[in-house]
Order: sequence, then structure tokens, then C-alpha cells
Amino acid sequence: MSFIQCVGSRESCDSNKGGKPYCSKICCMYTAKHAMLTKDHYPDTDIYVFYIDVRTPGKNFDEFYRRAVEQYGVHYIKGAVGKVTPENGKLKVQASDLIDNKQLHIDADMVVLAAAIEPSKSARHLATLLTASMDTNDWFTEAHPKLRPVESPTAGVFLSGVCQGPKDIPETVAQAGAAASKAIGLLSKDHLEGNPCVAHSDENMCTGCSQCADVCPYGAITYVDKEFKQRDRSIKVRRVAQVNPAVCQGCGACTVTCPSGAMDLNGFSNKEIMAEVDALCL
Repeated sequence: MSFIQCVGSRESCDSNKGGKPYCSKICCMYTAKHAMLTKDHYPDTDIYVFYIDVRTPGKNFDEFYRRAVEQYGVHYIKGAVGKVTPENGKLKVQASDLIDNKQLHIDADMVVLAAAIEPSKSARHLATLLTASMDTNDWFTEAHPKLRPVESPTAGVFLSGVCQGPKDIPETVAQAGAAASKAIGLLSKDHLEGNPCVAHSDENMCTGCSQCADVCPYGAITYVDKEFKQRDRSIKVRRVAQVNPAVCQGCGACTVTCPSGAMDLNGFSNKEIMAEVDALCL
């Protein structure tokens, strides 16, 4: 019986094989577990594990791996598998042993592939609905890896489990508890305090061009039709931008995009910044 590690994982981004550049993290441990379970049920089975690196970052994980090698006699071979072909009712595994510097040809009854963990196909659509951030591999990204590990850059959106990247069960449970605590802390308050540095629109200057809404990553800008009284006392209806302060995160993207200068950021308006410059120059 043969186990092949890193199938579709840890491959170059330029590869045409469709592999993933990241490590799937849990494969080394569940392969060792499956190997020992097989040995428990079928002690006479010869088990070969072909690996690139054995990654066991966790409490007693390395001891677990050593137990598979020393106590159960699982053969760990550092080297890549070239091909697996069916032959005479067997699966012939052709691989290289980098430590002994030789080629191996093993007849196996079964070949188990440790395939890469991939994000759900619906993750990108969900991120669009929640205005949550994602990396190039379609994993959700946290606001800060150390200070805010279970929070999304979007306020009120919390991350837990494999949506953020490959994780094992203990890490997923710990992160789920942290995310639940964050959500409880948010919902237990009678009043919520928002970010004071939010954008606002000068309706008299707004032309309704929609450029600010197009660049807003949080979907905080909408448009409404408002009536304006002209000099001749006639009523004219114009389309103007409105900002939802509960959704706006104060990124300032709309203020630099607005061609008419109608969008401004509380605490960072042009008048306030120029006043600070004048005070520094005095």
C-alpha cells in the first residue's frame, strides 16, 4: 500500500498542472493516522509513504509521526512519484528515493493520494455579498494575523475554520470559539459605536455620476432622487449620493475618485487638512 503526499499542493504558481502553491497542512498527520489504522487491522501490510517534507507543527504531532515510523514500521521515503500505472492487477509506483539516491518500483494493491484542500467554489460569491477580503487562492483574509485573527476587514464579519485556509480540527474549534466570543461581545451591547471617520456627500455639488459607488468596497454608497429649488423657484429633481455611516469604513476611496469634489471624509476634509498645513507652516 502506498500513500503519496502533496498531490496538487506546494506546486509552482506557473505550473500548468493546476496545482496549488500552498501547503494543505493536515495531510501529513492524517496520512500517519491512516497508515497506523491500516497496520492495526492488517499487520502484514507493507506501507510506503512518499513525501516532500513531513510537516508536523503541533503539540505531540512529531511524536505521533515518529510512532508510525518506529512502532508500526511505516516506510517513509523522501522523493517524488513519477507515475502510477496499472499492471497485472497491481498498481506499479515508480518513484525516486532522494536519501538513498535510487529509483524505486513498488507493486501496490492500493495507492492513496493526499490531495490539496481547496476553497469552496461559492466562496468568491459569498465574499462579494459580504464585501469581505480574499487572497489570490480564494481564502478569506483576516484583518490582522496576530491582533485580529478571526475578524474580517469588514466590520461585523468574523472568520472561522477552513474558510481562512487549511486547518486541523483543534485549530478550527479554537478559532470557532474565538469568533463566537467576538460575535457575542458585539450583540451583547445595547448600543454600537461606529467609526466616526466616515464619508459624506455634499448634495449641492454631487452630479450623480456613480463613480464613488463603483469604487466603494463596502457598498456603503447609494443614490436617491432629491428635489432642489432653483433661483426661479422651480423644482428640479437631481440624483445625488448618500452614504450609509453604519456600513462605511472610512477608507477614503470615494473622496479621491469623486470628480466634482462632493465626497469628503469626516476629520479629513480638504479644509481641515489645509488648516493643518497652514498651522505647520506658521
